[in-house]
Amino acid sequence: MSLPLEGVKVLDFTAIMAGPYCTLMLADMGADVTKIETFPEGDGSRRFEPKVNDESYCFAVLNRNKKSVALDMKQAQGKEIFLKLAKDTDIIVENFRPGVTKKLGIDYEAIKKINPGVIYASISGFGQTGPYGKKGGFDIIAQGMSGIMRMTGEPDGRPAKVGIAMNDIAAGTTALYSILGSYIKKLKTGEGIYLETSLLEAGLAWTFWEFGAFFGGGELPLASGTRHRRSTPYQAYKTQDGYVTVGGNNEKLWTNFCAQVLGKPEFLKDARFNPLSARMANIDALQDEIEKVFMTQPTAHWVEKLDAASVPAGPVYTYEQTLADPHIIARNMVTEIDHPKIGRMKNMGSPVKTSVEFTRTRSAAPWLGQHSDAVLQSLGYKDSEIAAMHAQGVIYDKYRAKG
Repeated sequence: MSLPLEGVKVLDFTAIMAGPYCTLMLADMGADVTKIETFPEGDGSRRFEPKVNDESYCFAVLNRNKKSVALDMKQAQGKEIFLKLAKDTDIIVENFRPGVTKKLGIDYEAIKKINPGVIYASISGFGQTGPYGKKGGFDIIAQGMSGIMRMTGEPDGRPAKVGIAMNDIAAGTTALYSILGSYIKKLKTGEGIYLETSLLEAGLAWTFWEFGAFFGGGELPLASGTRHRRSTPYQAYKTQDGYVTVGGNNEKLWTNFCAQVLGKPEFLKDARFNPLSARMANIDALQDEIEKVFMTQPTAHWVEKLDAASVPAGPVYTYEQTLADPHIIARNMVTEIDHPKIGRMKNMGSPVKTSVEFTRTRSAAPWLGQHSDAVLQSLGYKDSEIAAMHAQGVIYDKYRAKG
């Protein structure tokens, strides 16, 4: 059974998280992704610990199903190799600082001359235009400037970063759906396209409720811990041994929560907590009353009672607990793969389940330059020419270099 993007060729000129996440999703769906890397360092995430047999585990989980070609793009032969690959590719993804690809002579306008139908996507910190277009940017910079750090964490606390690289993933996801949309258009019209997004805009574009409240009522979204800005009870509450999340955010759920879970039907007639507007006005008092009850029993007890009352709820896990949860295991979110250097390793499963095969782990992440020789051979270079380019430092293979 073929995968959705089988036969689609992608040149991946990205590093760290945003771009590699985008190309990983393309690769998982069957695209032939060739990762172009500098050397001897390669993608910056290759240096991340922990390492097994000198290969980064973090890099490995984000770069499966890809080939690696290590090129010195500053040498004429290196650029020539890239252009030969670009001439026959469907999609190029890059995440250099704006202006770098133009300086290298591999920007969209240059590639369009040899491949008019190419879909060329750029991911940067702030975008290709605007007052900050030339600035470098990382996830934490974008989280701060998109307002997200001011609405994350506890009230009156220091600004807090989301626990994952949220803006990186947002930018990778935004580029991904834009590329797929562009590819559908190309199938219809044959036209190529240039598209670009940024860490700042991609993260900002996820703040819909906050955007609506600001322009609709002048509301500034401040940090509120785990609380919802529009409804309660909808947060994490302290229990005897941890925390439990509760989503009792409509009248039926509120009724079930008070009567069946807390055993406090009197809360349904308490003027402090009815209607919803009163609950929001007295949210601190409501939290205190709920936690007086919740702290008498462990989290598991309350999850069972909440489930029985059909009130959405769950434990607040450590990451270790998440990965060991039987539901996560049953949904195949932790798989295994054989890596040529790391050996047997854990692999992140696909969050999409489908009626026909949609994604597949076909190969482990490559070591730096693992496919340099094979890709050049596919372009018609002779073995003697490839050996000469290794000697001249035009191409690289991490383990060939060690003999």
